[in-house]
Amino acid sequence: MRRFSIDLLRAPSDAKDDRLKTMDRSQTSDLRVDRQSSLLALGFGLAAFCLHALFAARYDIFRDELYFIVCGRHPDLGYADQPPLVPLLAAGFYSLGHSLWCLRLPSTLAAAALAWLSVKFVFLLKGDRTAAVLAGLAVTIAPMLMGISATLNTTSFDPLAWTLIAFFLVRALKAEDHKDLLFAGLVAGLDLEIKYALVFWGISLFLGLLLTRERRLLTHRGLWFGLALAGGLALPSFIWQAFHSFPFLELAHAARAKNSDTPPLDFLLNQVLVMSPLLAPLWICGVLAPFWLKPLKGVQFLSIAFISCFLLTLLVHGKDYYIAATYPVMFITGAVAATEILQGATGRLVLTFWTLMASAFSVWIAPLALPVLPVKDLKAFILKFPLRPQAQEKSFKGTLLPQVFADQLGWHDYVNQVGTAWLALPKAERAKTAIKVDNYGEAAALDVYGKPFGLPPALSGHNQYFLWGLRGQNPENLLVVQNNPERLSPYCKTSKVISTTYSPDAMAYENGKAIAYCQGLKIDLKAYWPQIKDYN
Repeated sequence: MRRFSIDLLRAPSDAKDDRLKTMDRSQTSDLRVDRQSSLLALGFGLAAFCLHALFAARYDIFRDELYFIVCGRHPDLGYADQPPLVPLLAAGFYSLGHSLWCLRLPSTLAAAALAWLSVKFVFLLKGDRTAAVLAGLAVTIAPMLMGISATLNTTSFDPLAWTLIAFFLVRALKAEDHKDLLFAGLVAGLDLEIKYALVFWGISLFLGLLLTRERRLLTHRGLWFGLALAGGLALPSFIWQAFHSFPFLELAHAARAKNSDTPPLDFLLNQVLVMSPLLAPLWICGVLAPFWLKPLKGVQFLSIAFISCFLLTLLVHGKDYYIAATYPVMFITGAVAATEILQGATGRLVLTFWTLMASAFSVWIAPLALPVLPVKDLKAFILKFPLRPQAQEKSFKGTLLPQVFADQLGWHDYVNQVGTAWLALPKAERAKTAIKVDNYGEAAALDVYGKPFGLPPALSGHNQYFLWGLRGQNPENLLVVQNNPERLSPYCKTSKVISTTYSPDAMAYENGKAIAYCQGLKIDLKAYWPQIKDYN
């Protein structure tokens, strides 16, 4: 009896010790999982960084990158066709020795951060290491995602930002820690200073939350504080747009005429191709699984957001890359679902074979996404390649190389041809002459590469160049680069064609333009300037 009494007295203490041991084991397990996830995430981040860093400097500066550099050299709160952050990054990083590798370092880091985040996101959803490997691999080797990070552009950061916002929303729902909603707002505000397309993802996420049980998040003040923070960060660019009569809205309207009209089914099939047909089961599973797989029911709103964003892109006749930023989230949920469905030895064998096949396909198609091959070899590859991605703009007709590569080639030829024509003018005439070109790519190439020829700031009516006007010049003559030089006769006392533009690998519409000298302007160029506005 006495021994029994002593045991009774000791029982609560023993039970407490057992609970502490259980908690210790749980904490140790959590630490082990966290350490594993961190190492795996770091591994994929480094792999993605190396992949892009290896090929970053193979060709030359992309058309838009040239334009961003020039915009960033004219710091402002906004520009006609984009918020200010990417131009400022472009000008800043390019100034580090005028290195193409340095210029693209921000987009390379964004690709690495996306791979790192995808692994972390999988573990947040209670996925295992196999799911983490699938997700990390998918966001690293999906052809469209590789291509987006191949240059520094406003889309380079969307996959990371949109995935990070989804990550914070999910973590806020799971951990009831609504500081994450402020972090989501911070990311949204920064992304709005990069590209306005986040509005599509924001609308889509709102619909996803509204139509699911997670709508409770909409009533939490943390979400509205986050939205206020995002709005505050985006406000300077909005004010700039307002002061300039919202040129971005004109540009968005013009884009509908410029972009190719693609039937919905063709658009969907092209999405399967550019994201890799062998990765399609993964993101499709990510869209569908939350509606029937219990572990993912809490993220149904992400599937609805993806579908909504897809439909919005079709509605506005957007290009295929407009919704590329939504796919990483679907790859992540799809990876968790795939490992739930395919379990056991057979399941592991299927996943291993699938991963190897998907990797092989991405290696095969990589020359269309990254500058892997020399230009000569790339041409031969394209001619033998059995698949043809859709032309996203009508102006791409007649160009063999993908636009992302063709627009990196030929700019030095162009500047040399215009520069040679400039130097052919008498020195006294050059002092009274300005250079006018068709588009921002041509103008930016002259501004970035034209210093050895002593070229003046280029003039153009295209986008931000229109708002810069005559750039401090009051010319009596113009050196004009355009098609149909005979159209100059009403504006010039005399005109003559000095040469024409040509580079074998440039976009087709950049070749064959006349470089003409328009001597003795018949018009007041400053008064005439509003008529050359070209927002597109």
